[in-house]
Amino acid sequence: MSEPQKINVLIVDDIAETRENIRKLLQFEANIEVIGVARSGTEAIRVSGETNPDVVLMDINMPDMDGITATERIRSKMPGVQIVILSVQSDPNYMRKAMLAGARDFLTKPPDLDELISAIKRAGEMAQQEKRKAAQTMAAVQASGMGTASGGYFPPRHNGKVITVFGPKGGIGTTSITANLAVALHTEEAPVVVVDGRVQFGDLSFFFNEQIKNNLSDVATRADELDPEFIEDVLLKHKDTGVRILAAPPRPEQAEPVSGEQFSKILLFLKRMFAYVIVDTASTLDEITQAAIDEADLISLITTQDIPSVKNVRLFLDLLTALGFPTNKVLLVLNMYDKRRTTVTPERLADISKLEVVAVLPFDDRLVIPAMDRGVPFIINNRTHPISKGIYDLAGSIKARIAAFEKELEEA
Repeated sequence: MSEPQKINVLIVDDIAETRENIRKLLQFEANIEVIGVARSGTEAIRVSGETNPDVVLMDINMPDMDGITATERIRSKMPGVQIVILSVQSDPNYMRKAMLAGARDFLTKPPDLDELISAIKRAGEMAQQEKRKAAQTMAAVQASGMGTASGGYFPPRHNGKVITVFGPKGGIGTTSITANLAVALHTEEAPVVVVDGRVQFGDLSFFFNEQIKNNLSDVATRADELDPEFIEDVLLKHKDTGVRILAAPPRPEQAEPVSGEQFSKILLFLKRMFAYVIVDTASTLDEITQAAIDEADLISLITTQDIPSVKNVRLFLDLLTALGFPTNKVLLVLNMYDKRRTTVTPERLADISKLEVVAVLPFDDRLVIPAMDRGVPFIINNRTHPISKGIYDLAGSIKARIAAFEKELEEA
């Protein structure tokens, strides 16, 4: 049986005595190795890039850059690195900000030794899992020659973004939103592909009135040897808009061989071919949905006004926080909004979720259901309608959020 892999730790604190005390606490742990120290948030970003630690122990209060900002920037550049925040204050607001920035854990200083060791081991295990997953994906991409039939290099056409559309309750309109969002975002310069992640009972292709020829299961069998020509052959093309569609298998049993790992590889490859990869997901956290969330650059989180839907949104956000997924990458959408129902308003939803509601789509069965039955995204012929305006609001928020993240990376 092989020995456990050592967990490489970087200690960040502006006080030399604190750094040394933590180092001494950890030196007797056989499976933990301190590979570096940093005196500031700026230095932590630089040293992290040089040493590639598994875990960063991050002080929250430092003179040049606070630990929360440093955490966010390290996680944006190196998402596999896990951050454990250390603070003299146990203020819940600090904890919430730390988790939103991508921290894995939050400990009060001075930390109890057992608590510190446990937090490092939990974070280290997750970091090493993430790094192994990234290495496997890279190896698969390299083995496929970045996707040409001859094994040659496939230069990326786009630095694409995965937008995962998720609703933690069934029947709330995520597929309709996915189809119309694709139309709103698609241009010749920024092409869109939609992927049906409802692998057993997906019907995304019907929202575009396109008949399934090839489908996701065909691509999954070649997930380790994808090439652009093959992908182009498999994808459907919506004749009216040019949006490309990767359909779900036509029968539930055909979805069984599709794994979460294969789905991740497909999304990563599609990012190189398209500006936007929009994934429609099931309301259950099966392995396909989890893969879509793991690979998401942004999550469009859909809810309606009913209490079970709002409750599930809150549970899902708590789960994201526990997983270290930054909630500033979540865009909250209120669908089927009826002004006559005053229990949950957009303002009340924002207060409950602690997120801005970026789009409100009014309830309008007279427009949505006939469009769905005809297989024509309603936004095509009703661009000025209030529900179409809500879709454009969501598309605008996606573009703005991506632009903000890219600007932060350039300035870091």
